[in-house]
Amino acid sequence: MLRIALPNKGSLSGPAGEMLHEAGYQQRRESKELRIVDPENEVEFFYLRPRDIAIYVSSGRLDIGITGRDLLIDSGADAEEILPLGFARSTFRFATKPGTAAGVEDLKGMTVATSYEGIVAGHLAEHGIDASVVHLDGAVETAIELGVAEVIADVVETGTSLRNAGLEVIGEPIMKSEAVVIRRTGADGEDPKVRQFLRRLQGVLVARTYVMMDYDCRVEQLEKAVALTPGLESPTVSPLHNEGWVAVRAMVPAKEAQRIMDDLYDIGARAILTTAIHACRL
Repeated sequence: MLRIALPNKGSLSGPAGEMLHEAGYQQRRESKELRIVDPENEVEFFYLRPRDIAIYVSSGRLDIGITGRDLLIDSGADAEEILPLGFARSTFRFATKPGTAAGVEDLKGMTVATSYEGIVAGHLAEHGIDASVVHLDGAVETAIELGVAEVIADVVETGTSLRNAGLEVIGEPIMKSEAVVIRRTGADGEDPKVRQFLRRLQGVLVARTYVMMDYDCRVEQLEKAVALTPGLESPTVSPLHNEGWVAVRAMVPAKEAQRIMDDLYDIGARAILTTAIHACRL
């Protein structure tokens, strides 16, 4: 039975559960459940603190897990990313009071406060910067005001909270994170149960990215229409009862669907429809 670690709370928990539900796996009904078994799919799920998942997976006690790339790197665990999942995206940046520094090269001799000591220490070392790192759990913005550090390193989304604290973002991003599937470094990459799990998640990712588009067009406009909707392999084309017309079906990127519909209409296509894709295998 495949043993999988999942985040028990936080921004990773809900989206991870939704993705697995879409992939056909049973999920817990109550947040207090720490372990469930999905006998039909031969999977056992363990709901753990997101920061601990990489440690459990690296120990070999659990086969794979879903956590954040930031948490994986920060843990220093002997585990590796095998599939990005596209949710819980975040960007890590340095921030400080205006005029203190312009980039990582100016941080020599300073103290940096962060909740992600492993990431920050590694980033500074990569750039050859000798600076001190202080670990704090949350609310790192106040570290500068209270004199604990001259610089902070934290997740930055809009930057509003930093500006409210009188701080500005400096330098290039330290890293960009998102939810990822991880396994122990060097684990068997051909495990059929793991491969099936990954295929299901990849199917969900594709289903979320594409829509199915159907439309009718005249035969003389078919080449132009196919150029707009090439599909993944090629579109399906079927003759209609009315001579000179064909029905076309193809997968198209969801974010481009409205533009493609406009372009198809302009070349004479009609009855243009899009439908959601709930699951797929490529």
